[in-house]
Amino acid sequence: MASDIATLVEAFDCLAMAGFVMGSEWEAVHNLCQAHEGKQAFDWGHALCHRIEGDEWNAGYWYRRAGKPVAAGPFAEEWAAVRAALTSGS
Repeated sequence: MASDIATLVEAFDCLAMAGFVMGSEWEAVHNLCQAHEGKQAFDWGHALCHRIEGDEWNAGYWYRRAGKPVAAGPFAEEWAAVRAALTSGS
């Protein structure tokens, strides 16, 4: 699982560098999260993907699946919090 988390972090870091916009980086993260559906870290990432997409309803579904509160505020701030939790093992 650790290498899966590293892959997720790397993919989201690329999306962050691209400015959290829809495009190939977003698609790569979304596909990765879908491929690991049911794992909390990936469901949390999936929620952020749908927030970026502007699909608040779908984002809410994935936040519930991940057991996390629905986020608000800048995507970069949310990613920083998610990244910190994923890399600390929490």
